Amino acid sequence: MSESSHLIDNQLYQVLFNKYPTEAVRQLEQLDTNDVAKILNDLPVSRTLKIWERISPQLAARILEELPDSYAAELMQKIEPNRGASILLAITDLDRREQIIAATDQHAAKDLKRALAYERDSAGALMEARVMYFRPDALVSEVINVLKSRPRRAYRKLYTVDENNHLLGMVDIEDLALSDHDNTLSQLESTPPAVVSVMAPKDELISIFESHKVTDLPVVDFENRFVGVVRYHTMLEAALEDNSADLQTMVGVSRDERALSPASFAFKKRQPWLQINLLTAFMAAAVVGIFQNTIETYSMLAVLLPVVAGQSGNTGAQALAVTLRGLALKEIYPRMWTRVMFKECKAALWNGIAVATTTAIAVYFWSDSDGLTFIIFISMIVSMVIAGVAGAVIPMMLTVSGQDPAQSSTIFLTTITDIAGFFSFLGIATLFITML
Repeated sequence: MSESSHLIDNQLYQVLFNKYPTEAVRQLEQLDTNDVAKILNDLPVSRTLKIWERISPQLAARILEELPDSYAAELMQKIEPNRGASILLAITDLDRREQIIAATDQHAAKDLKRALAYERDSAGALMEARVMYFRPDALVSEVINVLKSRPRRAYRKLYTVDENNHLLGMVDIEDLALSDHDNTLSQLESTPPAVVSVMAPKDELISIFESHKVTDLPVVDFENRFVGVVRYHTMLEAALEDNSADLQTMVGVSRDERALSPASFAFKKRQPWLQINLLTAFMAAAVVGIFQNTIETYSMLAVLLPVVAGQSGNTGAQALAVTLRGLALKEIYPRMWTRVMFKECKAALWNGIAVATTTAIAVYFWSDSDGLTFIIFISMIVSMVIAGVAGAVIPMMLTVSGQDPAQSSTIFLTTITDIAGFFSFLGIATLFITML
């Protein structure tokens, strides 16, 4: 091609890109990625911004892989940061992404990093940015050609957007495959049952997935532009990871610690909570110390102390687990604390009566003491009721205070249940000491 012909082609592309950007994007989507990169590379970035603003992030990322860092950096400096972040998220090579950001000027790089830094467990952090979307007037035949030219992926749904990339609808891939090739996507699209913001928290996503029974959840940015999709399997993996992390935080272990983390890291993260646990253990020991004379007089009380404390601990742990699950699934809210507390109180009372009866029978045959049987029967009921109420109230209090309700709940609960078990058993024994 002669230089003059090349110049004429560039001028024609500039006119097409500036006056008919939507039509231009449709035509570019039909071309090979290398050809699109060559066309855009020959034109100033300022003359192609309308194309970069309308083209899908997935295709834009593939095009950028064919372009030099200098071009990509200039593009990121001129394009709107949120749009630039969407394109960068679609780049699978993390090193390449960092190279582009590093090549931009300081202010643009700062804006891009801010746009990329979604809150942990938000829709923006969990979404998949490499999604396919098209204009509603695109023909089925055109869309199929585009899909054939792209890497093979398990597409379940395609999405349609307007000229400003605002989400319009979705199209099932089955409907696309069975439709007449002359139909447009607007004839096949349907309204998504739910759409979420990039800042939507994980709890909200779980609730939507459960209520709408969807496999894909489209995500939009602050200007309602389509930026990605949260997949059900991604959400499930995140939930499983959080559940396993909660098991650690409940006993004072950092959620960042892994089985093969360095011992120094484990020491640093665990030591503060172990010190707190030691303090609470001394509090429980102090309660036992108050009744030292009673224990010295009747040594059988010391033998039964672990029985009472153990049953109250189990009761509190059960109430805690149910309450935490209810908060996580949004079945209950802090303002419902009285209902939850009274429910657990009743459950603990009936369980306490049943367990205390069994315990009393065993203690009677073991000790042949009516007084000791009566004391452990009453104290076990009291301690289990207190433990049930504590298991329900502790996570509610942490939620109201803005803390993670799973964070070290068992440490506080263990303290309360131990003190309740020791104090109720030894206190009642002291009150009815003449029966021993």
